Amino acid sequence: MQLEFHQVDAFSDRPFSGNPAMVYRLDAWLADELMQKIAGEHNLAETAFVVREGQGWHIRWFTPTTEVPLCGHATLASAYVLFEVYKEPVERLDFTSKSGPLSVTREGGRLWLDFPAILQTELAETLDVERALGVKAVEVLNSNELFVVLESEQAVLDCQPDMAALAKLPWLGAIVTARGKQHDFVSRYFAPAIGINEDPVTGSTHCLLIPYWANRLGKSQLTAYQRSARGGELFCRLEGERVKIGGNATLVARGTLMLG
Repeated sequence: MQLEFHQVDAFSDRPFSGNPAMVYRLDAWLADELMQKIAGEHNLAETAFVVREGQGWHIRWFTPTTEVPLCGHATLASAYVLFEVYKEPVERLDFTSKSGPLSVTREGGRLWLDFPAILQTELAETLDVERALGVKAVEVLNSNELFVVLESEQAVLDCQPDMAALAKLPWLGAIVTARGKQHDFVSRYFAPAIGINEDPVTGSTHCLLIPYWANRLGKSQLTAYQRSARGGELFCRLEGERVKIGGNATLVARGTLMLG
């Protein structure tokens, strides 16, 4: 069996920045164990698999070690491949996923994710969090992700977590964020518990970041930058209980996986 794959740098208009994702458009689902092995072989933060269902698509995402419930950059990458490589003759792609219905729309040369907004509650005990991240937090919030607000963009850049300690905390990963200098806000994302020490650009964390900063800044349209080594720019809108996350994407590689 041979499977065609495409590697896309998401949230970037040029190669070697943004967040790389591998995309497979399948005719039918492979065994879960095989999809996990394929993701491990590529060893990127995410490998996405999409299968057509009715008028839309079913999407699943795998890190090198586990399947995850939501991934923004690999969804953006998958939409880019379906639009640009497979020439889907529509302006909107609808996906079903473990996190419910998602969509990606082409608007003015940019792709826009439509994801659920996720709210947080205050976390009472913060000592272990600050120790694991090596930071003094302004605010620590609790959701499916650990959400830590720092005093400045420089503090976000200077953050050097203890990955072993961070992996033991009871969250999928940890977001650190602050007001930006050239963007409304900046962030970084660490998820050693699922095999990603630091993710280059994370669409799904903006489900939490957008409503938080929209409320703090009193505006519904924002610009964001994820301050990883590769970096990536995101255009953000809060629309009720949904967030819109806009970005560019660049195809950097394609090939064939040989399975005997």
